[in-house]
Amino acid sequence: MCGTLVFCTRGFYVYGSCMEPSLTTGERVLANRFAYWFGGPRRGDVVIFRYPRDPSKNYVKRVVGLPGDTVEIRHGRVIVNGRLLEEPYRVRTAHGNFGPRRVRQGNLFVLGDNLDQSNDSRFWGELPIENLEAKALLGYWPPSRWHFLN
Repeated sequence: MCGTLVFCTRGFYVYGSCMEPSLTTGERVLANRFAYWFGGPRRGDVVIFRYPRDPSKNYVKRVVGLPGDTVEIRHGRVIVNGRLLEEPYRVRTAHGNFGPRRVRQGNLFVLGDNLDQSNDSRFWGELPIENLEAKALLGYWPPSRWHFLN
């Protein structure tokens, strides 16, 4: 059991404020490297991926748009397929507008929870699903921030 856990998971370091308050800079997360072998990502998943503009870097963001979805942001509120996205993980009010943009097959639309501080799909485009590294499961360091991710 322990060997399986070590083989299937990996720790990642969070740098930056783009995922606050869910994840903070300096926090470490445990992620499942095989989460998407038997099924695709779902809206709301927190994912670790190779940054499309520099694949040597890993980024962490939340999936908001799946292939075929239409994503837009109006006055800081995320709208997917014409419906306001429930975002209980966001506590800060964001500003700005984006889209609408239809997500192409084989791609995802990802955003940081802290929209005003996030470098995400609004700026560098859709994320190819093949760039996914892992699904983030929980924040484990520092111990005072130990929590599961939605």
